[in-house]
Amino acid sequence: MKKYVDFLIKGFYAGILISIGGIAYLAIENKIVGSFIFSFGLLTICIYSFNLFTGKVGYVLVNKINYIIELLISLVGNFLGTFAVGSLMRLTRFTNYIDTATNIVNTKLNDNILSIFILSIMCGMIMYIAVNNYKKETDVVGKYIAIFMGVMAFILCGFEHCVANMFYFSIAGIFSLKVFCYLLVMILGNSIGSIIIALYYNKYKENQK
Repeated sequence: MKKYVDFLIKGFYAGILISIGGIAYLAIENKIVGSFIFSFGLLTICIYSFNLFTGKVGYVLVNKINYIIELLISLVGNFLGTFAVGSLMRLTRFTNYIDTATNIVNTKLNDNILSIFILSIMCGMIMYIAVNNYKKETDVVGKYIAIFMGVMAFILCGFEHCVANMFYFSIAGIFSLKVFCYLLVMILGNSIGSIIIALYYNKYKENQK
């Protein structure tokens, strides 16, 4: 039981950190600078070994079946963390952040499911590459470049990150059946994208032995 609580707590903190990155992105008009600062969230998650669903799902291939439980509990924690921060921000003076997030959310909800799915797959690929490079790269500079370039790439390309979007939906205060359906599509797309790259990486490692 204790380990499940630990998964939830680590997921909760990861959701908070992604939300802080999201707040920075909403606060900065320059998208390039905003996406760079957003990277603080993923970098801190990696340093402190918090549980971010999109950073962990690709490793489902090299873990036992009960790893799926860790993933799902972490995802719940991610949602709770983003919901908590998003809801708290709605109580502050930063009403302009709410307006900006609402515009972002409406763009997503006006998109079609197939588009959301494809954009989510692309984000999943980038997330696995960024996190795995951080884990495996021995060069310190290379570890951090992977994180910053990865986050900036998915944001500037407009790809869909399920946990970041949980925060945007939360701060915008927009939840509906359609929102949860779109989130499920994003979760599935992020998972598939991550696993696609993980499949190649794991096969490549085997060929190098």
